[in-house]
Amino acid sequence: QVQLVESGGGLVQPGGSLRLSCAASGIKVQIEPMAWYRQAPGKQRELVANITYIGRTTYAESVRGRFTLLRDNAKNTLYLQMSRLKPEDTAVYYCTSLVTNDWGQGTQVTVSS
Repeated sequence: QVQLVESGGGLVQPGGSLRLSCAASGIKVQIEPMAWYRQAPGKQRELVANITYIGRTTYAESVRGRFTLLRDNAKNTLYLQMSRLKPEDTAVYYCTSLVTNDWGQGTQVTVSS
């Protein structure tokens, strides 16, 4: 059984940073293609970043250069390091396995002064 648990969201001022975590069980993040998505109020869920089984990452144009997707194989955890946050980054962030299509419950990120 796959379980994904996100954490690390919160309220941050514009220009600030946050690191989201996605603790996984039932899969190995070391080899699992995974992704971070986000959904803002009234908008469709959108892809933020993804990582292939060999560790190749891609990013949405809106976050490229500001966000970094990382994985800790020992902790079996996926991270999304976010910097230079903007109000338009406000959303619920989800991690997902691109193989099993399991999703976490999401973590709220609010960027506001």
